Amino acid sequence: MSLEVKAKTEVRLVFLGAAGVGKTALIRRFLEDSFEPKHRRTVEELHSKEYEVGGAKVTVHILDTSGSYPFPAMRKLSIQTGDAFALVYAVDDADSLETVKGLREEILEVKQDKCTPIVVVGNKSDRGGAEERKVAGEDVLTTVELDWNSSFLEASAKDNQNVLEVFRELLQQVNLPSRLSPALRRRRETFPKDSSARPPMNKANSCTIS
Repeated sequence: MSLEVKAKTEVRLVFLGAAGVGKTALIRRFLEDSFEPKHRRTVEELHSKEYEVGGAKVTVHILDTSGSYPFPAMRKLSIQTGDAFALVYAVDDADSLETVKGLREEILEVKQDKCTPIVVVGNKSDRGGAEERKVAGEDVLTTVELDWNSSFLEASAKDNQNVLEVFRELLQQVNLPSRLSPALRRRRETFPKDSSARPPMNKANSCTIS
């Protein structure tokens, strides 16, 4: 009997966060390179995209969840079936960061795995002025990367800043073939990478995949 571990050919990315933080906007910017400034309530939407990776097909499912969470059982199911999670807050809404902290605890409880792939996203960085910003990125970076051993990015769906980076971080943490990187390079032709620098990453992550 072969003991070879087959690489994943299907992966589900789950976007979670409070209402109005821009989960749908990030996903739409990635998939369609479009931005709708008016907020519309999302119940739950699943998007699927197929990539050609080293001659093999990899299907990426992106689950856009409700920010109002009227159905706890639905949220629990979303977590159970997810492979990697984007926890989204808005930099101009401190309460939305508290929501992210609670969601992380729920993910760890449901998955029972401290090494579950999680990327925390501070969206609406275009509102980063002194009067609008309510959450300091440096503080979140320290908590997320040093205490949680997860990844952190600030992004703007409106200005298309670091949107591709969010998805790259999610996919890099999932057990996909390493050959996925050429596919992401091809995506960059459609969705240009933002040139702005991001905070330095803490690479001393205790969750090691062997």
